[in-house]
Amino acid sequence: MTLKLLAVSAALIGFTVTGAVIPGLCDEVSRAASVRVAANQQAAPDFAGINNWFNSRPLSIADLRGKVVLVDFWTYGCVNCVNTLPHVTDLYAKYKDKGLVVVGVHTPEFPFERSASNVQAALKRHGITYPVAQDNDSKTWNAYRNQYWPAQYIIDQSGKIVFQHAGEGRYDEIDRTVARLLNVNS
Repeated sequence: MTLKLLAVSAALIGFTVTGAVIPGLCDEVSRAASVRVAANQQAAPDFAGINNWFNSRPLSIADLRGKVVLVDFWTYGCVNCVNTLPHVTDLYAKYKDKGLVVVGVHTPEFPFERSASNVQAALKRHGITYPVAQDNDSKTWNAYRNQYWPAQYIIDQSGKIVFQHAGEGRYDEIDRTVARLLNVNS
């Protein structure tokens, strides 16, 4: 075994063990740190360039003032996104009557994910009943300066982003953040 081959093998083992993402080979994040926006809370951008709305009339951030909003960027062809959907749907079921609004923003990565009928079939398959915006031109994605599938943004009652997370995990922390904003026990 040459020294170069040994070095490449060690690097690949390191990536596998730590769950790191190799830049340029994967656009998704399996594990990423949450970013809390504290002192400089940013106003949440509005939903822009939406092709279709499912399970709802068209929504705007202004319409949702007074509510806690979870914006979930996903696409049905992303395995990491699919892994988060049970947690997002459970959170919605738990808090929808207490003031939480979940808005899924389906932003396709591949051409086949642009089909409205494919998105609708995915909603049915995954039992998604909360509003979903189809963002085929990535305008809402870009407005949020999002870079990953999946990604969650929690918006407080005044329309400020107070928490964001890219990737799978942090489900308990997301639940606690929503519960705290709603002033309920998680």
